[in-house]
Parts: sequence; C-alpha cells; structure tokens
Amino acid sequence: MRGLLSILLLLPVLAHAEAPWRLSEVCPAGFRPEQGRCYLQSLYGEYASLQDSGVGGLKTGLPPLREGFTPQQIDLGRLMFFDPLLSGDGTLACSSCHQPSKGFADGRGLSIGINGQLAHRSAPSLWNVGFLKRLFWDARASSLEEQMEGPLYSPIEMGNSPEQLLKSLNESAAYPPLFKQAFGDSAISLDRIYTAITAFESSLVSLNSRYDLYANGVHEVLSKDEIEGMNVFRSFVARCAECHTPPAFTNQQIAILGTPEPDGHAFDSGVQAVTGDASQRGGFKVPTLRNIEFSAPYMHSGRFETLREAVAFYTGGRGHAVPEGEKLNLHWHIWEPNLTDREVDVLVAFLKTLSDESFMPPLPSAVPSGLRPVIDGKSN
Repeated sequence: MRGLLSILLLLPVLAHAEAPWRLSEVCPAGFRPEQGRCYLQSLYGEYASLQDSGVGGLKTGLPPLREGFTPQQIDLGRLMFFDPLLSGDGTLACSSCHQPSKGFADGRGLSIGINGQLAHRSAPSLWNVGFLKRLFWDARASSLEEQMEGPLYSPIEMGNSPEQLLKSLNESAAYPPLFKQAFGDSAISLDRIYTAITAFESSLVSLNSRYDLYANGVHEVLSKDEIEGMNVFRSFVARCAECHTPPAFTNQQIAILGTPEPDGHAFDSGVQAVTGDASQRGGFKVPTLRNIEFSAPYMHSGRFETLREAVAFYTGGRGHAVPEGEKLNLHWHIWEPNLTDREVDVLVAFLKTLSDESFMPPLPSAVPSGLRPVIDGKSN
C-alpha cells in the first residue's frame, strides 16, 4: 500500500517534468556559445585552408561549416528529426533512414520509404554534413534546406506535403510553444522547419577520431599497421586522398568510378540525369569517409557489403566493372594501383581510425507529437 501511495504521489511530479517542453539553452558538445549562438570549436580551425595545404596533408583546414544557430533551434531540429509526425502517415522520421547506430545511414543498399517502397539509392551518412556544399549522391541540392525537401515530399520516401506538414505541426499542442522558444514567436513556417532541422544536422560533427589525434600530434594512438595504411591512402599509387581529402575526407567533387550495380538493377546514370550532360554519366558525389566503418553497405547502391570489398574495387583495374556497351569518362585517378592484399588490409585498418561518435546527440525518449520517436529505424 505504501509503495502504491508513493507512486501516486510521484505521478504529478512526472507529469510536470514532461510538460511543458523546454528546449536546451546549451550548445551541443564541440560548439562554443557566442552571443547566444553556437560555433564549432576545433583545432582544425587554426590551420590553413585546404587550398593552401597540399593534397592529403595532415594539418589542413576544414571547409566552412553551417553554424551560428541558437541552442534552441538545434534542439528543436533534434526533436523533429526523430518525430514521425513529419511523415505523411506518421510512421517514418528522418531518423528512419539516418540511424545513429549506423553512422546516420540505415545499413541498407536501398532505403525503405512510406508503405515499404524502395528508394532509388542508399542513404548517405549525415556525419559532418554541415560542411558539404552539395547534397544527394547526384549533387542536385546546394543546401541542407533544399535537400530535405526531397525526402519529406517524395511519394516513395516520407510521403508528406508542405500543406500537411504545416497542418500537423500547427495542430500539435507542443510544437507552437517550441517554435516560440526557438524563433521568438509561435509562427510555424516551412522556412523555420527547414532551419531547425538544418541546425541539428549541422551539429553532427565528427572530428575527434584516433586519426584526428594523430594529425594533431598524438602519434602513439595509431598502430604500425594503421600508419602504414595511412601512407598507402596518401600515396601517389593509391591516390585515395586526391578525392577523399583530409580532414573532411571528401573533396566534394563528382567522380565517375564505374562501380557495378547490384544484380538485376539497371545502370544508374547519376549526375547526368540532373544536368543532362552525357560526360557526367555514372558520376556521383565523393562521400566523406568519416565513420565509414559504421555505414555499410557502400557506394550509391550499396553494392559492396564490406569495407574491404569497397577498397578492393579500386585495385581491380580501370573500368573493370563498367557494363558492356557503356562508355564512361572514368575519373582520372581510377587506374591500376595493383595494391597487394596486405596494402588493402592496412588501408581498411586506417579507414577505421576515422571512427568517432563522441559528439553523438542525445536520443529522445519522447517527441513533442506524442508519437513514438523513431530510433535506429523503429519506433521506441
């Protein structure tokens, strides 16, 4: 009886703790506050720009980051990111395809959208996405705000519409007060929705890996094999760093590799379908390699199940996987490095030193809509 009484007395306290919702007033880990806004704090900010540092150099600067958001805007975006209210039928969230435990990808060759429909390509990782100038595998979006309109309103992804999205958020008891905390008044607009989610996604920064410690002078953190792999990565034989340029580990350009499609899948024309330029047929954006060990399978279609398979592709010979009848302008660095099995192994070992999830955001146990938050691809 005494235990039941204690629980009954505790219930009002719990209810008061959960409502009203309060957004964080503290910048995420790795960001410093400045006049109420959050800015990245990193040793890489002290180094010269990428253009002045040489290809593959250790101490190179980062591209500009989308930053300067308030803690409240970042936290509002975090809650919406995991909230299935943003999908057309209340079953999917941004986190359905960008799962924290899978490198903010989803572990699938082709992502699954509304009503079980298959997307056309794999979901890329969102780690360090705030540094990117072009989004999607085919580089068709030039900002995070533009990018998110794709999955939100795609009939085979989240299946929503701008009108329904606004209606759902405005009819929620919790969201208008949260928008007031984040933006100064309770008006909910598409621009504010995009800004908040952009703010959260830009806070997903990964720059504290063992590689980063090595690059900043703590050399004992890498093993002999990992250092050997790093030297293969940076060599003018393998030429990995020419496209996956540190410290972002992408040069943000388009590359035509000639990777094979999964069995039974038609050839993906990539950037050509966006630009109409036949010279870009089969071209895709060079992805970051940050947290690459967590985001299998690899390539735009998830063709390679393991990191070693993906690395070995590059030593298979120029154009060895191009389908018969396709004439592709393969990227100049795709040639025949003829790496040995050991070189491939140490290269894979080095790539795993790029893993860092120390700034993983708090995963919500509840979201403002009252629906179950989507964590790791399923409702909690």
